[in-house]
Amino acid sequence: MSGSNPISRRAFAGGALILALGRKAASAQGFAGLDKDAEGFARVVPGRIFSFPADHGPHPDYRIEWWYLTANLVDSTGAAFGVQWTLFRQAMQPGAQAEGWANQQLWMAHAAVTRADTHRTSEKFARGGVGQAGVETGPFRAWIDSWEMRGDEAMRADTIAPLELTASAADFAYALRLDADRPLVLQGDAGYSRKSEREQASYYYSQPNFRATGRITIDDKAVAVTGLAWMDREWSSQPLASDQTGWDWLSLHFDSGEKLMLYRLRQTDGRHYASANWILPDGKTRQVASADITMTPKTMTEIEGRNLPTTWDIAIPRLALTIECVPLNPKAWMGTSFPYWEGPISFKGSHTGVGYLEMTGY
Repeated sequence: MSGSNPISRRAFAGGALILALGRKAASAQGFAGLDKDAEGFARVVPGRIFSFPADHGPHPDYRIEWWYLTANLVDSTGAAFGVQWTLFRQAMQPGAQAEGWANQQLWMAHAAVTRADTHRTSEKFARGGVGQAGVETGPFRAWIDSWEMRGDEAMRADTIAPLELTASAADFAYALRLDADRPLVLQGDAGYSRKSEREQASYYYSQPNFRATGRITIDDKAVAVTGLAWMDREWSSQPLASDQTGWDWLSLHFDSGEKLMLYRLRQTDGRHYASANWILPDGKTRQVASADITMTPKTMTEIEGRNLPTTWDIAIPRLALTIECVPLNPKAWMGTSFPYWEGPISFKGSHTGVGYLEMTGY
């Protein structure tokens, strides 16, 4: 594990925003605090009954939360692109919400575009309570400055669609419309997503069925794009254990219509914890246990002194699944305050398709 603090939508914690605000960053151990005691914060327990649109909004009694979207896109020539948009919320301390600058909620956002020959990233930070960032549910709106994920009066709570997604930076921008006609998917056990064999867990649901249309601009050159997108919603107060050193996460769109969410949390004793959810075109799901999943790192890519496994073999015999996952751009490095790897991939073997890979802790 690198001495740098890794962060992503699953690694976001107080250390990230403390650093951004000029204070001492938290230790890299335990993902900048995600393994720390959650005393005073709400706890994740089995049996939650999800309610929409309310659960599309923030849960300030929990320590961490994110709204995260990735898209696998192509232009009219078939050239591939990837888009990422993520908004993170972090509660610095539990308790009743203070007003104005005294509010204990802090916000961070990442945006990225990827092409085979380039990977562009940008990052924003905001303090809660002053209107610079937040999430509302009627109608749905998640924003930080001018970056926005917005629904309108026609948005359905059970699909969180349609949505308009925008972000811009000095050398890239994008604007996408996201449509979906299938309901949200609860991950794990009815939305209770275990992260170890112990009590670590999060509440987790997804919309893996977005159809995306819009434009991407790179260096002032705009192209029209279409494709598939995946949105994750997750919140918790203590989702990771102190002996977990990083994770490898994939969201996969199969050409045959199925979807797969898959992750492996690496542990210091080598007994890594994995989980997967096989999603059928009709929305039915099948959970896959850790013992039934094999994730084998293949090709390594060196980035900023780190060696990262950017090509993977995945095998799930119970699904008759054996695939090789290859990145669109092996240099899809998120050089943000807490760096990590995240980018679009394609896969072939027993099944074919596209998806996204995220890796932290290397």
